[in-house]
Amino acid sequence: MIELGALLLFAVAMLALILAFAFVVKAVFWVVLLPVRLVVWLLGALLVLPLLLLKLVFGGLMMLLAVPVALIGLAAAAIALLFGVLIPAIPLIVLGALLWYLVRPQPRALVP
Repeated sequence: MIELGALLLFAVAMLALILAFAFVVKAVFWVVLLPVRLVVWLLGALLVLPLLLLKLVFGGLMMLLAVPVALIGLAAAAIALLFGVLIPAIPLIVLGALLWYLVRPQPRALVP
């Protein structure tokens, strides 16, 4: 039984050693390849910059076209909502106008 414990301890120690070695190799690769990554990052950014400028210009042009269309759509929706509310209320509006006509004070004649 003690042999199994010693074997387990040896396996854990070997795993720790392998992980430490992997960490050191990773750190060395990171330090060695850092200048290469920076150069590639800068070149990539310089190559993408004109494309981003084109995206900005075309996006602005599309917004110049989309905003009036959206405003027309909003106006049409507002008119549809207004009619959707007022059309069912027409009988009540007519009833109110008739009641007002019957209850209003009679105008005086201009010539006595």
